[in-house]
Amino acid sequence: MTDFNDREQNFERKYAHDEELRFKAAMRRNKLLGLWAAEKLGLSGDDATNYAKSVIEADFEEVGDADVIRKVSADFQAKGIEISTHQVEHRLQECMEEARNQIMKELG
Repeated sequence: MTDFNDREQNFERKYAHDEELRFKAAMRRNKLLGLWAAEKLGLSGDDATNYAKSVIEADFEEVGDADVIRKVSADFQAKGIEISTHQVEHRLQECMEEARNQIMKELG
């Protein structure tokens, strides 16, 4: 029975670790997207950093990526920047790859 309990605990630890990495990757992805969008919006310095934080916060509005995509797309539209929702979605995917690569590099 001890072997079963050990395996179960190991599985639970791995699951928790994997979920933590997914969360970190998603937050980093949102930051990268926010910095990209900030550049397109003509923001720099603290304004760009604050905008990226607002993109991160937007992700807590609902489950999934729609809230982040909607925020960035609306901000582009408000400034008259012609970047489609599809382009934002594509950039979001690219940012996820970049975020995962950065995190894996940090973990060594």
